[in-house]
Amino acid sequence: MNKMKVGVIGATGMVGQRFLTLLEDHPYFEVTTLAASARSAGKTYEEAVGERWKMSVPMPEKYKKMVVLDAAKIEEVGKNCAFVFCAVDMKKDEIRALEEAYAKAEIPVVSNNSAHRWTPDVPMVIPEINDAHLEVIEAQRKRLGTKRGFIAVKPNCSIQSYVPALTPLLKYGIKEVVATTYQAISGAGKTFREWPEMIDNVIPYIGGEEEKSEQEPLRVWGKVENGEIVKADAPLITTQCIRVPVTDGHTAAVFVRFENKPTKEEILDAWKNFSGKPQALKLPHAPEQFITYFEEDNRPQAKVDRDIYGGMGVTVGRLREDSLFDYKFVGLSHNTLRGAAGGAVLIAELLYREGYFN
Repeated sequence: MNKMKVGVIGATGMVGQRFLTLLEDHPYFEVTTLAASARSAGKTYEEAVGERWKMSVPMPEKYKKMVVLDAAKIEEVGKNCAFVFCAVDMKKDEIRALEEAYAKAEIPVVSNNSAHRWTPDVPMVIPEINDAHLEVIEAQRKRLGTKRGFIAVKPNCSIQSYVPALTPLLKYGIKEVVATTYQAISGAGKTFREWPEMIDNVIPYIGGEEEKSEQEPLRVWGKVENGEIVKADAPLITTQCIRVPVTDGHTAAVFVRFENKPTKEEILDAWKNFSGKPQALKLPHAPEQFITYFEEDNRPQAKVDRDIYGGMGVTVGRLREDSLFDYKFVGLSHNTLRGAAGGAVLIAELLYREGYFN
């Protein structure tokens, strides 16, 4: 089949690098364009990245000699790609303007950035959970005055470790959630080589992360009304977000209270049987089992379990009744795969199969 030509904007950063490793042999997409800041433009990808390659696998040969373009030169970047992935490191207002400029130039954007997560007509999608939000793209195109161009984004990496586990339990009337996330250093775009201060250390603050972790689930669980996404008004969520000395994988300790308390067996059954559009369509990066539960008391573990189903599965363990809340459990997701580049690639696969790039 003829693969769809795509570009990666912000290709030199950690998430951009992850995009390239995921897309190296993709059945739908072929990376034809790499773009980054003006200081990288004109260099080969190998030269632009230099010593900053952060993946555990070598840089794919096919990208090394590709010349990096200036992401700000939209016409030049867009002339050889049908849509772009975006993972740039800029100020939020600059990202908003850049992504909207690409969309208005009829180049759809699938973004890893947070800049448009609260734009009312931009879908923020976990494909197994709220694929129906993609219908808001029609209203977004009317606002932008485009035929093809639009923006779709993925949510914050931290919520992927507990929102998937809570979603199939919403039918029992979740009232309150307390979640503490223990977040890997790659979430800050860092390795231990670059951030030696994190070795043997815990930092009890990640800027802006707690607000995202408390509010973004409500948008994922919201609904489309009059051409925009209206966030859910419940449950009440409170979080703490802590940086821990782990390379990859965000862990969450979760407490939950219900209107109608389910049995433990009902919860386990809901997790086991929870799947969505990606599984039905057998998308390339869809995990066969979205949520995997471990019976062992010492699982899930970041080092052992983060790579389940290519890092796209979510793992849960230690479900038990609580003396203050109804239940507590531990969740885990790979923050740069399910939580970042992999989640965006899965959104793009869904958009492709649903015809949004046509």
